[in-house]
Amino acid sequence: MLNGKRVLLIIGGGIAAYKCLDLIRRLRERGAAVTPVMTRAAAQFVTPLSVSALAGEKVYTDLFDLTDEAEMGHIQLSRVADLVLVAPATADLMAKMATGQADDLATTLLLATDTPVMIAPAMNVRMWDHAATQRNLAVLRGDGVSVVGPNEGDMACGEFGPGRMAEPLEIVDAVVGALAAGPLQGKRIIVTSGPTHEPIDPVRYIANRSSGAQGTAIAAALRALGAEVVFVTGPADVPPPDGVEVVRVETAAQMRDAVMAAHPADAAVFAAAVADWKVVGASQSKIKKQSGALPVLEFEENPDILAEVSKMGDARPALVVGFAAETDDVVAHATAKRARKGCDWIVANDVSPSTGIMGGSENAVTLITDAGAEAWPRMGKDAVARQLAARIADALV
Repeated sequence: MLNGKRVLLIIGGGIAAYKCLDLIRRLRERGAAVTPVMTRAAAQFVTPLSVSALAGEKVYTDLFDLTDEAEMGHIQLSRVADLVLVAPATADLMAKMATGQADDLATTLLLATDTPVMIAPAMNVRMWDHAATQRNLAVLRGDGVSVVGPNEGDMACGEFGPGRMAEPLEIVDAVVGALAAGPLQGKRIIVTSGPTHEPIDPVRYIANRSSGAQGTAIAAALRALGAEVVFVTGPADVPPPDGVEVVRVETAAQMRDAVMAAHPADAAVFAAAVADWKVVGASQSKIKKQSGALPVLEFEENPDILAEVSKMGDARPALVVGFAAETDDVVAHATAKRARKGCDWIVANDVSPSTGIMGGSENAVTLITDAGAEAWPRMGKDAVARQLAARIADALV
């Protein structure tokens, strides 16, 4: 899959550097040539000898090595690769990239390169959540840097949360997607998926029957066409696809914040079944059942994410796609929704109980555009996703 491709791998100084040994092996298994560059801190976690042995190439470490400058200067080194991959991308490296610093070989290469750059962040959860890191991440995304991970889980420091470097095979999938000759290569697309859970109290919530299967399939289909996908998912029944940036949320408000943080984007596909309402003042303790007395719940509207993104002005994605799950008068309701929300397309489907679509493996959709209503035959959700992804590619390219 990567035959003839060269990856310039910059290894940052974090405990996750040990994963790069397997990452190098996996990239080479797929035919890629790997040129390794190590920061001084990286050598505290893995040895240049082990990296060189797995890569089958010399490890570059020093900006001022005159022999290397004579053989391959740092400018040339930064431009002979098809992709520059930073893994792990520490908080320090991300900050230097965002501010254009160049005080060692790794950062000089990153500033001098004119090839695509991908980062796999890895750091303590508090460092990842810090406002400075999130600002730097937004700057890098705006500069066209693609991001894979980080994942959520236990960390070497004993804490738990987002900040673990993506696993080697996840990174490889992202590299394959970035280097594949797909029509959506270089495009960044936000996909929302799954239901949202709106709390009533700590043990109860309002939700719907969405499994997240259709949104997951769409994210995978877009990734297969080369897009960089930010996958914002509620508590779905199906796992997220490989090779996408996963942002997990619970509530509609959290989904809205995640979508806004994921901009800028070339397109946004809102496949999530977001709850329309939430409980005002959800109880902080379990509501007890009392004989003869029913709890009174007051509701308020959740943020309208589709409408807000559709009306973002200059920051609006070039293509905004909404979904309409209806139980009657599907085309009429979906057409009215498209006009009301201001989105470009609406993917409408009939989710009345007799169809078995909600939570099932098939879907029958109607695509609502400026041109009118286009009914698609009933097919598997993967097939619907591929057909929609192809239409999105046609619209963006």
